[in-house]
Amino acid sequence: MSMEYFSGLTESAEIVNSLGMLTESMRITFAAVMIMAMISFAIFMIGMYINLKKWGLGSEGYGLKPSNGSILTFPKTLAYQMSAKGHGHGQNIFVTLILDALLQRRALKRSPGRWLMHIAIFGGWIALCIMSVAMFVVEIIHMVGIHIISPEVFREMLSFPNDVFSYILLFGIIVAIFRRLFVTKARESTIAFDSVLLIGLTIIVVTGFIADGIRNGTFWGMGMQSDLAPPASLFHVVISLFFCIAYIPFSKYMHMIAGPLTLMANKGGE
Repeated sequence: MSMEYFSGLTESAEIVNSLGMLTESMRITFAAVMIMAMISFAIFMIGMYINLKKWGLGSEGYGLKPSNGSILTFPKTLAYQMSAKGHGHGQNIFVTLILDALLQRRALKRSPGRWLMHIAIFGGWIALCIMSVAMFVVEIIHMVGIHIISPEVFREMLSFPNDVFSYILLFGIIVAIFRRLFVTKARESTIAFDSVLLIGLTIIVVTGFIADGIRNGTFWGMGMQSDLAPPASLFHVVISLFFCIAYIPFSKYMHMIAGPLTLMANKGGE
């Protein structure tokens, strides 16, 4: 949901650019976001390196000795498992990715309620991430002088789907909280990591709605002054970058990457 910040920046930039200048405060704000983004991505890559090293400690085949933990071991083993020689159900990789990874049919068969929660959180998160990246790219292209599409026009194009997927994500979070509080099995299996993820996601979603509400004057803005929109959006973006990018390899969110890889290695199936 980080597109709200860049959308707010676009509106201000349109006004300032009409005067032929860009304020120093906007330069600092945008530079700060860029730095935070690079730091978050660097932490993410370090975490992925650690995970690949850990996954590379396993055996490359039945009865074989564990490997030396090279980060190349896991990709090589995965490629072999996905080949015709590897074991598994033999299901087409595209069927596996669509039905098992994307639509999560296994979770649906186990528990429709749990599936609804997962698909709402996963679908909303991924869609908002894609739109945020797209908005960011358009902003950068526009700032360097390539005017393919106006950031303001692109922002308006994304406004409705952004709202839709934001509420889908919020719905998934509400279902998750309800299950953790009132479904005995889910409550008893909840650990600290689960609570951290839910609290973090809730903060990100709520701050995104508040930042957008302040900027547009909707009820989520709670009547706060419009000049609070930039800092509110900046706060939302910073925690989104660190929680939704940097924290992934060190949290249970890693299953978003490990799960599909496992399914591909096993060639999906029922």
